[in-house]
Amino acid sequence: MPKKWLRALTLGVAALILLYPLWGLFAPVGTWQWRGSGTRHALATSFELTGIALALVVLIGTPLAWSLRGARRPLRLGFEAVVLLSVLMPPLALGLLLTLAFGPTTGLGALLLRLGVPVSNSPLAFVVTQVYASFGYYLLGAAAAFEAVPRDLEESAALLGLRPWAVFLRVTLPLARLGLAAAMSLAWVRALGEFGAVMVTAYYPHGIPVQLWTNLQDSGLPAVMPLLMIFLLTALPLPWILRLLSDYRQHA
Repeated sequence: MPKKWLRALTLGVAALILLYPLWGLFAPVGTWQWRGSGTRHALATSFELTGIALALVVLIGTPLAWSLRGARRPLRLGFEAVVLLSVLMPPLALGLLLTLAFGPTTGLGALLLRLGVPVSNSPLAFVVTQVYASFGYYLLGAAAAFEAVPRDLEESAALLGLRPWAVFLRVTLPLARLGLAAAMSLAWVRALGEFGAVMVTAYYPHGIPVQLWTNLQDSGLPAVMPLLMIFLLTALPLPWILRLLSDYRQHA
């Protein structure tokens, strides 16, 4: 019993410390100012384009993460090192490099320019930047989730006559869903909250982080608080819901 109380006390204190920044929502900053059209546009831009970016990350990252499981150790370690570059790269540096890499001075950038594809300050630039910023978080988390699936269960399912795709859908994927949900949550939060890289590559259209910065510069904290509150209330539930659903199905 003492150990249980000590564990509960430790977790409770840690939770209070982690939650303390939310007390800033109640700080006296003056009367909150609602920026109607700009706020609504920023919300629509962020959630629509981030949804597209997350879908691309999952569609591309899931098979890559699965293929890593069967790769030889040198190949896997080398690829993971490349993926880590995007995770560890400072956001501002990522934005600058993307701008240069897709700019008119490179072969690809010049080709896109001739084709009339906007490579900066466009929805496309917004999505591409978010994909680059969040892809590594999802892939590494998904790879760890697949690696944790017991191979003997997959081998048993194969011996029972299931084809490889059926083994993946009926055995591997359900067992890895909790880790995949966590990886998707990380990618969602990382993409939705990206500021530094997006500010360089796609200042327009304004997403939520850039709009928060604009409101702060124009009118101060009173103009930031309403959008910040909406941002928190809309961004946080998805990861938590994914976590609860995965945990519920695992213990059902």
